[in-house]
Amino acid sequence: MGHAGMDTDVLIAGAGPTGLMLACELRLAGADVVVAEQLPERTGESRAGGLHSRTLEVLDQRGVVDRFLAAGDLTPVGHFSGLWLDFDEFQSRHPLPLMILQSTIERLLEEWAAELGVRIRWSSEVTGLRQDEAGVTVELRTAERASTSLRARYLVGCDGGRSSVRRLSGVDFPGTPATMTALLGDVEIPDLPEDFIFMRRCPGGHFSALALEPGVHRVITSEYDRVADRDASVTFEQLRESLVRLAGTDYGMRNPRWISRFGDAARQAAKYREGRVLLAGDAAHIHYPAGGQGLNIGVQDAVNLGWKLAAVVRGRAPESLLDTYHTERHPVGERLLHNTRAQSALARPGAEMDALREVFGSLMVFDDVNRYLRDMITALDIRYAVDDDHPLAGRRVPDADLKTPEGAISVYELLHTAHPVLLDLSGGAGTTAAVAEGWADRVDLVEARSQDDHWPVPAVGDVPAPSALLIRPDGHVAWAADSGALDASALRTALTIWFGPALRR
Repeated sequence: MGHAGMDTDVLIAGAGPTGLMLACELRLAGADVVVAEQLPERTGESRAGGLHSRTLEVLDQRGVVDRFLAAGDLTPVGHFSGLWLDFDEFQSRHPLPLMILQSTIERLLEEWAAELGVRIRWSSEVTGLRQDEAGVTVELRTAERASTSLRARYLVGCDGGRSSVRRLSGVDFPGTPATMTALLGDVEIPDLPEDFIFMRRCPGGHFSALALEPGVHRVITSEYDRVADRDASVTFEQLRESLVRLAGTDYGMRNPRWISRFGDAARQAAKYREGRVLLAGDAAHIHYPAGGQGLNIGVQDAVNLGWKLAAVVRGRAPESLLDTYHTERHPVGERLLHNTRAQSALARPGAEMDALREVFGSLMVFDDVNRYLRDMITALDIRYAVDDDHPLAGRRVPDADLKTPEGAISVYELLHTAHPVLLDLSGGAGTTAAVAEGWADRVDLVEARSQDDHWPVPAVGDVPAPSALLIRPDGHVAWAADSGALDASALRTALTIWFGPALRR
């Protein structure tokens, strides 16, 4: 149970990847959490189908990445609007995208959540909410169409692009409307003449047929300047007719497992926090699903928010820490909309766009261009604004190999508990231990030696191994120091900003 008078510390609306990841982060940090999902059970549908490097890294930071790697397949390439990106020589332990269906991702996250004690309420749709100074009262409609209410200190909407939480909290959702319609279906195609068809462009749009298992393919058709009613039903016949218009044949597809529709509407919540209500994942941003970024950015939203929200509900940090969630993640969502709009436009049919794609593709063979797009798609280049000009500050920490008195360990292994880490690499020459005493209840002090003289940093290059680092639970560097005199005042300031005031002696 949560605090007195509360049913829970945090109620999460939505049991998709974003909601489940957030629930796990909150539980790791000691917060009580309930997840309310309007569906009665998992549908088995998988709109998304991959995890990028940064998402694999955050799962590695929690010690669960092997579960996902065992259930998927690594691939050496990615793409930008169907133009191939090279993922070789990547600055990460997880350089390759992992092909894994969303249904499998959800199953693995749900299993992990159960291990951590997360409670999921199925058939529970958010129909109303009321905020006050102490918490949020949330009205839920259950499977029996009965109404019940839950009281939580905070509510987080992870309930998708049509988020009830966003609507009920009055947050605007500005953006651009759809200009095309895409249909997606998992179907049987016993005799497809090619193993793999990816984004084949036609006069009206483009189509793909991607093998899922022997005889079963994911067919995706995208037709520009055809905008369907978003509330209209989606049928197998519509998918078949769309494929015939684009490809001239339906390839004999049959026995659909499920059919869905999407478009290129791009919208973003005007703010990610409205009092005690927060938004994450598709509830905060929708876009054309180019490059497989949506699910990944949602999971990363959750990892940014989870430790901050847990620190606030446990009284370890001021409520103002929650404002940094919007400050840091809204620009990430904005860039996501920007690059997916560009990819949607670049995929349009026509001779002019054919020429632009040829020019764009010729630029992508240059290492700097390939690296820029790759780091953006994978989110490895994200740098949050922190009050420190060190090259590592604000960036995700590289997973460097370390030596400690107890033996070898990597940086990400230090983050398995989701605690902040003050990493002293000075060999005892610094004063980190004395400064850290005031935060001993919240921050893990680790003394170690780096096994590498230089650490690779995307968008920067190799930098000298630092002498000390303050690492947030999400794996981003809050403060860093090179060799020489340590600025104890700057370290105290960073500790206070991110983890609250020091303990009184």
